[in-house]
Amino acid sequence: MLVAGNKKKVVAFRVDASIEIGTGHVMRCLTLAEELKRQGHECLFICRDHEGHLGKYIIEKGFTLFLLKEVVSNNSDFPNWNVYANWLGIHWEDDALQTLQVLAHRNIDWLVVDHYALDARWEQLLKPKACQIMVIDDLADRSHVCKLLLDQTFGRKSQDYNKWLPKNCKILCGSDYALLRQEFSNLRSHSLERRKNSIFRKLLITMGGVDKDNATGKVMNALFHSKLPNTCNITVVMGSAAPWISTIKEQAKAMPWPTNVLVGVDNMAELMAASDIAIGAAGSTSWERCCLGLPAILLVLAENQLSIANALEKVGAVEVILINDLEKQLLNSQLLASKKQMHSMSNASSKVTSGNGVSKIINILVGDN
Repeated sequence: MLVAGNKKKVVAFRVDASIEIGTGHVMRCLTLAEELKRQGHECLFICRDHEGHLGKYIIEKGFTLFLLKEVVSNNSDFPNWNVYANWLGIHWEDDALQTLQVLAHRNIDWLVVDHYALDARWEQLLKPKACQIMVIDDLADRSHVCKLLLDQTFGRKSQDYNKWLPKNCKILCGSDYALLRQEFSNLRSHSLERRKNSIFRKLLITMGGVDKDNATGKVMNALFHSKLPNTCNITVVMGSAAPWISTIKEQAKAMPWPTNVLVGVDNMAELMAASDIAIGAAGSTSWERCCLGLPAILLVLAENQLSIANALEKVGAVEVILINDLEKQLLNSQLLASKKQMHSMSNASSKVTSGNGVSKIINILVGDN
């Protein structure tokens, strides 16, 4: 339903998912798109046909999808300006031309770009077709020509982007702007209230939508010899594109505690709210856990997750452990052993974000500006 005074907007998203990239970029764009759609606006997605591209899921959510042809190239074909350049699967200029071709006969109000392999050069080519560009980033390591930039990293400052952006760009930084689905903010009060007197019974393990290196299995191996409560129940959540699903299901049968493996869930907020402790990757699901005050042990699975993990650990919101020393560190975990630590960490994490970032961003996108 369109808000009075706002005209219908058309928003295009240029974003990719793959076995290498993971699913987080597409999922956060979908969060924004779903609320735009709910308010009566039109959204379309432009993605490359990588393995694990999530195209079927995007279509199931009711959005128009344009799949760009996958091109297999030698890494030497890509300019060495960015360690993520080969995630694109094609030279950035060719990608820009393909995107322009998709948008050629469409009037676009906003183009949202969420891709570590794209920068100002790509955006400059798209500006004549989409003069209003929003960039979603976490890295603050390259230039952009955009009207709006979002970096939802906890502790990120707008000054980190000063040298990378035009002076008229509006910068939204910090976890107050985290792109969380409405069900997280809806369950926040309930989740925080139940944690005031909770004890450790339910453990949630979630390592992202792909988990190509099977961090889930490594965590379960390490937990096998840990001192979890006898009454503990474990829930493992995996994405439908994860390559290790059957292996994890077999592994779950041998665990000393009841262990349930769920694939492709659509009730993550409910699962998090019902859990007492989580073990997860230090990616965008960190903001979901914090919104619900869910204390967590974080594993850093990618270089771009390191700053998130360090910032959250500094304020007492998480416990960070290293994947190459899992068993010893889980045995010595203060969070798994101490009710007081669990409650303290829940309180600290709940202050990181309230989960209302989507509404703040949409107010900018759909306003008459």
